[in-house]
Amino acid sequence: MSTTALRTSPPDAASLRRPAAVRLAWLGALAALILVLVGASVALGVRGVSLDDIIAGLGGSTGTVSEAAVVSRLPRTALAVLAGAALALSGAAIQAVTRNPLGDPGILGITSGASLAVVIGIAFFAVTNPYVTLTLAVVGSAGAAVFVYAIGSLGTGGATPLKLALAGAATAAALSSLVSAILLPRVDVLENFRFWQIGGVSGATWDRIAVVLPVLAVGALICLATARGMNSLALGDDLAASLGEHVGRTRALAALGAVILCGTATAVTGPIAFVGLVVPHFCRMLVGTDHRWLLPFSALAGSALLLGADVIGRLVARPGEVPVGIVTAVIGAPFFIWLLRRRRVREL
Repeated sequence: MSTTALRTSPPDAASLRRPAAVRLAWLGALAALILVLVGASVALGVRGVSLDDIIAGLGGSTGTVSEAAVVSRLPRTALAVLAGAALALSGAAIQAVTRNPLGDPGILGITSGASLAVVIGIAFFAVTNPYVTLTLAVVGSAGAAVFVYAIGSLGTGGATPLKLALAGAATAAALSSLVSAILLPRVDVLENFRFWQIGGVSGATWDRIAVVLPVLAVGALICLATARGMNSLALGDDLAASLGEHVGRTRALAALGAVILCGTATAVTGPIAFVGLVVPHFCRMLVGTDHRWLLPFSALAGSALLLGADVIGRLVARPGEVPVGIVTAVIGAPFFIWLLRRRRVREL
């Protein structure tokens, strides 16, 4: 009997050695795009604001409704930047660890694990402390990641990309069903989490950002510190080990950083899908497969994507708004289908 798996090809020399000038040009373009989107995020919404209102709002003035609107949009904008970077960086690290082009915190069930842990804490233990909520989300993410990897490792061939994708999809569906089962009989909890389940940044506050910022920084530093090791993992475990790479340690550290980033972002924004899938693939086309460049570029592009999705969600349904989780799903689902169609399926 034969089985199939989606395989990624090892990085070639050309993809690893993109000219530095090209990478720096894309870096400048991404930075400029983020600045434009930050301006749009502050200026655009249900209530239009003038340049004078923006300047006054940036100075902390809330004397008029327009100035107050600017002040209220600032933490929302900051959270979109941080959450987008965290989810994209997490997705890039997961794809490197699993050597799976479909690696994504949502598809592999990691986001659902964080959601279930948070919902259990609030529904059964009345958790309100943000630090406890954050801890629950990270623990839930880690538990889901370990479970999916364990299931995907069963049988011959170990943790192949296809088995990990299937195990992750099944786990995500099961955990999402458990979340619904817990929430439906509890109207009070369901009302509070109705919008959180969709995923969004509209409830951002500076206090919440202050809680998650140090944790996100730790997760990002762990991922960036293992960037060189991720390049070795792309060559295969045996070759990476022969080059002196400690495969188990590198994989564990990179996975830890990804779990911290995903769990923390999910705790504060709710589950937002497809950012970790779409952004790393897009960035590979720009800067190649060298993770020392790919990871920071993914973080910047993730920020730009979530900022853009949030602005679009505010504009398309005035005077209401579409949660950013729905906008990213509309963007990501067609990309996911395209990715499935273009990957070569090979017999093991």
